[in-house]
Amino acid sequence: MRKLIYGMNLTLDGYIAAPGDDISWGGPSDELFQWWSDQMRASELSLYGRKLWETMSSYWPTGDQQPNATPAEIEFARLWRDRPKVVFSSTIDKVDWNTRLVTGDAVAEITRLKAEDASPMEIGGATLAGAAMRASLIDEYMLVTAPVLVGGGTPFFTALDSWVNLNLVETRTFPGGAVLTRYETKR
Repeated sequence: MRKLIYGMNLTLDGYIAAPGDDISWGGPSDELFQWWSDQMRASELSLYGRKLWETMSSYWPTGDQQPNATPAEIEFARLWRDRPKVVFSSTIDKVDWNTRLVTGDAVAEITRLKAEDASPMEIGGATLAGAAMRASLIDEYMLVTAPVLVGGGTPFFTALDSWVNLNLVETRTFPGGAVLTRYETKR
């Protein structure tokens, strides 16, 4: 069975986006970009909800061609563009860049993908990850917390039907004060 990992950058008060879907609070260091690239190489499939897909696909397909792109950003853009992705949405009808669209039951498809004997997959987007959390499908959480408070927005965690007990497996500090905390779900 393949592992499902939920990881994103978030604010100290727990938001992946400030009000108005503002993500300008997060400017990852090159070291953090490199860490995310390493995580991407360690998995073989990315699962996205619609909003995160729209954010990622609006920039990363050409992120390596931006005039001020750092080597770490160039590497991340190339990895992102080439890797297999699945987008879950009932409101969009087309996806590009090695991506498959699923318009049906997200939990059923994620359960099917988890049952495959394959490398880990990552999930991103608060709504999609929330559905996977409530279905007890997430095996690992990677929180990269930025030293900023935004006071509201889109929370990293969703309301749950029951507790999820976790084991801390790693902590790390990045330049600029971002802190990684990585947890595995106790089964």
